[in-house]
Amino acid sequence: MNFLKKALDFTYNYYIATPKIFSLLKIMDMKKVLTFKTLLVLTLSIVVASCSKKSGSDKNSSRATGWKINSKDGGFQYNTKFKEQETAPGLVFIEGGTFTMGRVQDDVMHDWNNTPNQQHVQSFYMDETEVTNKMYLEYLDWLKRIYPPDNPNFREIYHGALPDTLVWRNRLGYNEVMTNNYLRHPGYGEYPVVGVSWIQATEFATWRTDRVNELYLEQNGYLKRDARLTDATAEANFSTETYINAPAETYGGNEDVLSGGKRKTQTNAAGEEINKYARRESGIVSPYYRLPTEVEWEYAALGLSELRNYNTYRGRKKYPWDGQYTRSGKRTKRGDQLANFKQGKGDYGGIAGWSDDGADITGEVKSFEPNDNGLYDMAGNVAEWVADVYRPIVDDEYNDFNYYRGNVYTKNAIGEDGKVTVVRVDSIVYDTLPNGRIVAVNLPGEVQQVAVDEAETYLRTNFSTSDNRNYRDGDKRSSRQFEGFNDEDEYGENTGSSKMYNAPRHKVDADTLGNMVRQYDKSDKRTSLINDEVRVYKGGSWKDRAYWLDPAQRRYFPQNMATDYIGFRCAMSRVGSKSKGKKKARK
Repeated sequence: MNFLKKALDFTYNYYIATPKIFSLLKIMDMKKVLTFKTLLVLTLSIVVASCSKKSGSDKNSSRATGWKINSKDGGFQYNTKFKEQETAPGLVFIEGGTFTMGRVQDDVMHDWNNTPNQQHVQSFYMDETEVTNKMYLEYLDWLKRIYPPDNPNFREIYHGALPDTLVWRNRLGYNEVMTNNYLRHPGYGEYPVVGVSWIQATEFATWRTDRVNELYLEQNGYLKRDARLTDATAEANFSTETYINAPAETYGGNEDVLSGGKRKTQTNAAGEEINKYARRESGIVSPYYRLPTEVEWEYAALGLSELRNYNTYRGRKKYPWDGQYTRSGKRTKRGDQLANFKQGKGDYGGIAGWSDDGADITGEVKSFEPNDNGLYDMAGNVAEWVADVYRPIVDDEYNDFNYYRGNVYTKNAIGEDGKVTVVRVDSIVYDTLPNGRIVAVNLPGEVQQVAVDEAETYLRTNFSTSDNRNYRDGDKRSSRQFEGFNDEDEYGENTGSSKMYNAPRHKVDADTLGNMVRQYDKSDKRTSLINDEVRVYKGGSWKDRAYWLDPAQRRYFPQNMATDYIGFRCAMSRVGSKSKGKKKARK
């Protein structure tokens, strides 16, 4: 560096700072001008090269081996320029933190299932609005194009994803306009989708993950442009999990798609192509869209940042907005309702000519102000599915970090050839739900999943089984039982009614001719409506009174059923830093 400094000083003093510079320029011939330019360029080039080498030495060479990273000749490849996770379409960043979960203001239902407990939530992303009819129709359109329902092999794929539009019907009410129009008419395009079960919501999230990552890979030159529109078929389409684990089988192994991107081909010293596929190390593949957990949803809905004072919260909130009332106190909107909910018996919107909340059923998203996290309709409009299996208690004594009940751990199925098993058109698995609806468990192009076994659980301390829905919940391992009930039901099966959670078990079977036989559980020995297939939903809806607008309130509903007042929104985990950018020092 001393040499460089002297060279710069010489260049500056001799050619620029000398008082005789102007006279020198007048008498300088072309040879001297060229010498000056050459020396100046050479000096600057040495400086730039030296600085670049120094700044890149830590990232582009391994501190473990000293070997070069991202060498054009091959070797270890890693995205050393990655700065921060890109915010995926539709999402808003929620910085994680600590808060008190389950702090309800009232308990008029006397449920006693909201014991306040302190939880820490990692940073994550959440949909700005509920998933709308237009968003869900895009999903249905894709399914219809890729898996035509007129093909008997695919009929149940499309039909299994259709929302139940009959949820609008009422025995003593005329709601056929919603039954026929709510899902598809443009007048309801920006309204939240309803009639969607928890199972359908999770399938939508999986589909959304694949479509977003498919676009990212196309934009970065890994896939042929517009292949998602021109080349995708039932036998050949994109799955994120397949691309990560068996990229050569993506799009059915179509080389025109996999090698048709705009990326410049890289080869090693032997002339072999390298870095053909993006891996997790590339930072291009996005984490999965999913349903938010209950603790994430409640934390995001409260938007506690306005109450933050140094490292504590000054007070608490009853609603996603500040204050104890459902009407606005701001001068410009004084008296206006702050959410879409039922204000009283027969009062779903207000008097004609001046509606209290602007809606009688659901309302268009973004009709009200967002909370402090930038999220709309976290109270009212529709209640929302969350990921958790319902239990009356939250076991904060065991875990107070990213609490979630519902883990069922799976792994990729491995074939006899040692490779992951990709689902083919002839290996689609369907499941018949207790309500008789048929849904596809997997789709062609996806990696088949199986439960984790002893190879993953042996001698572990953090988990011991694949299915952890019942862990520490007073159910399967509980000593709290109802004595005197241990009989068999009408199907000859043990009812298990001595257990704490003993919900009705309805069955749907097929006879020898393939006709569906529905078997309704008529047992009078049941002790609960709770089982492993009921999920939590949060937030009030257009059909609920203000009591349910409190984000801490929690209710449950069977995961395979749908209503006209439950919708959903997606979330995504944050990878890397807890916050965006660097923390600014307080003055």
